[in-house]
Amino acid sequence: LLSAEDNSTPNNYLVYGIRRAGTGTDFPVNPDGTPQTEIVFTCADLGTQLIELWAADVAGNADFCETYVLVQDNIGICNNSAATVAGALQTEEGEGVQDATVDLNGVANGLPSINEVFSNVNGGYQFSNALPFGADYSVTPHSDSDPLNGVNTYDLVLISRHILGIEPLSSPYLLIAADVNKSGTVTTFDIVELRKLILGTYPELPNNSSWRFIDANQQFSSPDNPFADIIRENISVAQLQSSTWNDDFVGVKVGDVDHSAIPNNLVYSDDRTSSSLLFDLEDRDVATGEVIEVPFTADQVVSAYQFTLQLNGMKVLDILPGEGMDLGQFAVFGDRVTTAWDQPSGQSVKARFMLRLQAEQSGKLSQLLKVSSSITRAMGFTEREKLEIGLRFNQNGQPALSGVGFELYQNTPNPWVSTTQIGFHLPTDEEEVKLTVYDVTGRVLYSEQKAFERGYHFFNLDKSLVDFVGTLFYRVETVQESAVKTMIKTR
Repeated sequence: LLSAEDNSTPNNYLVYGIRRAGTGTDFPVNPDGTPQTEIVFTCADLGTQLIELWAADVAGNADFCETYVLVQDNIGICNNSAATVAGALQTEEGEGVQDATVDLNGVANGLPSINEVFSNVNGGYQFSNALPFGADYSVTPHSDSDPLNGVNTYDLVLISRHILGIEPLSSPYLLIAADVNKSGTVTTFDIVELRKLILGTYPELPNNSSWRFIDANQQFSSPDNPFADIIRENISVAQLQSSTWNDDFVGVKVGDVDHSAIPNNLVYSDDRTSSSLLFDLEDRDVATGEVIEVPFTADQVVSAYQFTLQLNGMKVLDILPGEGMDLGQFAVFGDRVTTAWDQPSGQSVKARFMLRLQAEQSGKLSQLLKVSSSITRAMGFTEREKLEIGLRFNQNGQPALSGVGFELYQNTPNPWVSTTQIGFHLPTDEEEVKLTVYDVTGRVLYSEQKAFERGYHFFNLDKSLVDFVGTLFYRVETVQESAVKTMIKTR
C-alpha cells in the first residue's frame, strides 16, 4: 500500500481490507466481522488475478482501488499436465486495452479446441491449463466495440498533414490507425471514411474493426511503411513445450492518431475546455411554413470542429457549404444535422455555411435551433486546445448564447460485459448528479451520486456493481433535469 488518506480520519485510524475483484460490493470482512486482510492463492489461480484493496474511515465510508497479482509456478510445484497461455494487450503508450475478446485456437492429437476470454483492466488475459504440452495453438485478439472512441475531427487534420508531408505520423502503429479503410495505404479515402463515422453516416467502419492488435514482437522492416510487411495480428506456436506468459499484443485504436482513445476504465479523458467556438446567427421570428436561409459564421479561425444541430420544428431543405467545404462534411437525420469540418492545409479562414430551412411551427429562431452532441459530439479544436461549441444569436445588437444543454448519451460499449461508460453533458456546475441503474421491474440495482463541473462527463459502471444479465435501464438526474436510457449487459 503506497498511500491512503481521508479528509477527517487520521491515517493511523484508517482500516484496510483486501479481496478478489468482483466478489463483493462493500468493505471486505471475515465471517466474524473483522477486516479481511489476506487472500490465499493456489495452483488453481496461476496467472493474473485481479484484487481490490480497500480503505475505510471511522464512519464506515469506504473506497477501493483495483490492481492485480501475477501468480506463477516458477519451480513446478503445481505439476500441471496442461500448459497455460497468457499475455497482455496494451497500447503503444503502455495502457491496457480492456474487454477485448481473445481467442485461443489449439490443436492436439489432431483434435481442435477453441477457448475465449476477455482482457482485464490492465489488458491481461489468461487461458489457465488450457492445452496439453506438445499442442499447436494460435492466439487472436479482436474488439469492434465503440468505434468512435478517440475519433474526432482533429484526427482528420493530422492524417491530412501526414498525406501532404507537412507532419508525418511518427510511428508504424499510428500509420496502421490512420489506414481506416484497411487498404494498406494512408490516403484521402481514409479521411472520407473516418468523417462518415464522425457524422453518424456509418455506425461502424465497413472495412475495418474498432481495434487492431499487432504481435508485440513484430519488427517492421520500414517503420515509415508498416504495410510493406505482413502485419501479424495473431501469435502462432507449434509444439508447445511449456506455459507461456508473454504472448503480448500492441493495441491500435483505428482512426485515433491524437492519442485520445480511452482503452480502459482506469484512464480518464480530460475534456475540460477554456474557451468556446461560437457560430453567429441573426435571431428572428419564424412563421409556420416559412422558408428561411440561415447563415452560420464562426467567430474565429480554428483547425476543426464537429457538432450536431438539433432542429425543433424545422425541416432541412438544402445545405449550402461555404469556402473550403463540401456536402460530404454534413449529414441530415430528420430533425438533426451533423457537421464535421477540418481546415484545409495552407488555409486560414473562418468557417461559414448556410442552411435553407422550412418552419413546421412558429417561434423564435433561437428557440428552434440548438447545439447538441446526440449524434456527433460537439467540440472544436485549435492547435493548442479543445473548444466548446455554441450558437450566438444576435438581435438588435443584443447577443444571446446557446450551448449544449443537459444530455444523456447511450452507454459505450453496449452491449457490455465487464465495464461500460455512461456519458452525459451538464450545462452548469452541479453539486449533485445521480446515476440509478434498475431492471425491467423497477428494482434498483445500483446508484451513486457525486458533484461535476459544467461539460461532458461519464460514470464508469463495472460488472461487480451490477449483478445482472439482460436489459437494464439507467437514469442520470440533477436537481433540474433527468433522462433515462436502456442498455444490455451480457454474460
